[in-house]
Amino acid sequence: MSDPRLELLLEVLDRGFHRPSWHGPNLRNSLRGVDLEQAAWHPQPGRHNIWELAVHCAYWKYRIHRLITAGEPTPFELKGSDFFPRPEEPTTKAWKADLHLLETWHDRLQRDVLALDPQTLDRPRGKADHTPARLVSSSAFHDVYHAGQIRLLRRMYGDR
Repeated sequence: MSDPRLELLLEVLDRGFHRPSWHGPNLRNSLRGVDLEQAAWHPQPGRHNIWELAVHCAYWKYRIHRLITAGEPTPFELKGSDFFPRPEEPTTKAWKADLHLLETWHDRLQRDVLALDPQTLDRPRGKADHTPARLVSSSAFHDVYHAGQIRLLRRMYGDR
């Protein structure tokens, strides 16, 4: 990869997810050490828990993948969209499987960025005027936003 814009998009995507940044914890660091009880804890009825936020982030990496790539659509592993009630099966194995789902979709999105044609970065895709560059950078912002929510939920869980 020699295009500086692709390199920047990949760096931004990775800093929001797993590389060190000045802004504090990224998404993966915010999830590090979260156990089953903490992941499944709801701060109030009707509010999302850490587990649901993690799967929500995986889903939006999938959606951005769908928006910036061509070819046969790949279905998301879970039925539904956006937010998925979790836990369906409250086990450590299920929690780790959903964390793996998040990692898998981040890795896939990284590969998508590497495969982008630099000439198409600013060309709108679909009905909206979302460009691949805007979608990829927004994924990083989305990760950082939810990393902050997860840090807050962890603190609330500890203070309960």
